[in-house]
Amino acid sequence: MLVDQRTEEEYLPLAHLAPDQAPFMLYDSVLSELAAVGFEYGYSVEYPEALVLWEAQFGDFVNGAQVVLDQFVSSAEDKWGQPSGVGLLLPHGFEGQGPEHSSARIERFLALCAEDNMRVVYPSTAAQYFHVLRRQALATRRVPLVCFTPKRYLRVHSTRSPVTELTAGGFRVTLDDRAELNRETVRRVLLCTGKIAHELMDKRDALGAAVSVVRVEQLYPWPEESIVTTISSYPNAHEVWWVQEEPANMGAWNFVHARLARALREGAELRHVAREASASPATGSQTIHEREQEQLLAAAFEGLD
Repeated sequence: MLVDQRTEEEYLPLAHLAPDQAPFMLYDSVLSELAAVGFEYGYSVEYPEALVLWEAQFGDFVNGAQVVLDQFVSSAEDKWGQPSGVGLLLPHGFEGQGPEHSSARIERFLALCAEDNMRVVYPSTAAQYFHVLRRQALATRRVPLVCFTPKRYLRVHSTRSPVTELTAGGFRVTLDDRAELNRETVRRVLLCTGKIAHELMDKRDALGAAVSVVRVEQLYPWPEESIVTTISSYPNAHEVWWVQEEPANMGAWNFVHARLARALREGAELRHVAREASASPATGSQTIHEREQEQLLAAAFEGLD
């Protein structure tokens, strides 16, 4: 909101986008994730035509609404036939901001997933994020959306998308490597989700390694066919490694492990790269964070000539 310093007149640009736009109303809510998520969930049930979104300041804070997630968001349709299209926008990403500002607990949401009850995504480009929200608004079957996005995307050039990618196409459940690689020479495929993909591709470019980085943009429903098709396009890649920023006992690894093993069978060696298992989601030291991140990236390219 803009306020004229002389007259105190207030002007809200979002309320004047077009003559026929819907009303724009902004309200402060109490500082309670339990109350706020519960309200937005209820609003989405009572007003199914609306795209209802709740965004956490940091995704970690959604843990204060865990009762609402367990009792309503994940299970209300199965228990009572009560559908909801509420969207949870959760900043998530290891950026050195400490254990309370790094992890929206992907593993907890994935543990609640079954019977196509939610959409869990971690888009890695601006266009993918746009199409996630558009798909949620237009979907004929209403289920909750859980969307992870790092704050760093605001400053990372490689996450930008041309306007044509927003005005055409749609959300893609996986994204192949951004580089034009010689598919015959690729020996290792690094599967990952979210921010770490951009760092892996930058590291690969610096090393000139015969590695492809494939992004799993949707974790649930699990896009097995798309993943297998993409990996199969690298005929000599006999190593498929899952790479995540989170500690080994967190993140998506425990969810994807059995699914990847089943899909790959004996076709490739399956390994994972992650931080050491930890009781805390992240370190509180920026120095230690940077060292861990460097070690993580180095481990992903270990054993290559």
